[in-house]
Amino acid sequence: MIVHCCTVWTMAQAIARRIDCDMDLVRAGALLHDIGRSVDHSINHAVIGASIAADLDLPMEVVEIVRRHVGAGLDEEEVREFGLPQGDYIPRTIEQKIVCHADNMVSDNKFVDHMYSVERLRAKGSNRGAKRIADLHRELSKLYGEDLDILVKSLGPYPEMKGACAPFTVPQEYRS
Repeated sequence: MIVHCCTVWTMAQAIARRIDCDMDLVRAGALLHDIGRSVDHSINHAVIGASIAADLDLPMEVVEIVRRHVGAGLDEEEVREFGLPQGDYIPRTIEQKIVCHADNMVSDNKFVDHMYSVERLRAKGSNRGAKRIADLHRELSKLYGEDLDILVKSLGPYPEMKGACAPFTVPQEYRS
């Protein structure tokens, strides 16, 4: 989970560099977005993670990133289908959108283009979720100034971690 969160942070940072946003909030949200997976690996991890973040007295902005990061958010019908507490699970702020989409562009600890997540949701029958990912990709690509999938090509599939995440760089021999 640590490697995944560091990989999401690396992608989120690359996206955020060219978009007007609060980089510290993007960093905190990216590094903590899956904190709920320490308890549960289902879709409930977002709700559990938001609760953990709130219990730690983290800023509400971070709590909301954690809660809204799944897919490209969840609409009211999906919230009911998954049995989640009623609420807004759609990313609204630019920081929420960046972290959410960076997570869509990471599979485990590897960068993937956005269509990977779109196709994965379509295969699960979630066409609405797949459309939200594609729409979010277009929105952020426009703000970034070019298609964000270019980052996967320029950064390579396995990022070199920097700063606090440096110890979690995947060694060359384990890269597929």
